[in-house]
Amino acid sequence: MSFGTAAERRSRPAPDDPCPCGGGTFGTCCGRILAGRPAPTAEQLMRSRYTAFAVGDAAHLRATWHPSTAPESLTLDPAMRWDGLEIIDATTAADDRRATVEFRARWHDAPSGQRGVLHEVSRFRRAAGSWYYLDGEVS
Repeated sequence: MSFGTAAERRSRPAPDDPCPCGGGTFGTCCGRILAGRPAPTAEQLMRSRYTAFAVGDAAHLRATWHPSTAPESLTLDPAMRWDGLEIIDATTAADDRRATVEFRARWHDAPSGQRGVLHEVSRFRRAAGSWYYLDGEVS
């Protein structure tokens, strides 16, 4: 499986820099999760996955994708830039094993200047104490 190489990664923010997801400083927000700490909530996992796209960390995306729905390969577009994340709603089921997160993520393609917004309702599953991304409905 190809999920990107270290050469494809963009530089990560410093611990005191703003987190790309908008949730605080990188070191106290997504930095810990990208370093391997389990996300405490599905929303925080969603934020860390957005940040992984923003910094080009395909390995984190693969590690947090549920094996039943993960693609065989993932190639991140180095021209794609993620400009901001808005969490619209986050809901966790009473059993604390299923959750959904609705979000909007702004993006632009660096070479063409094209801009857009990805609107998705993502589904998550908790297994063995960790949250995993299952899939999402894009609208």
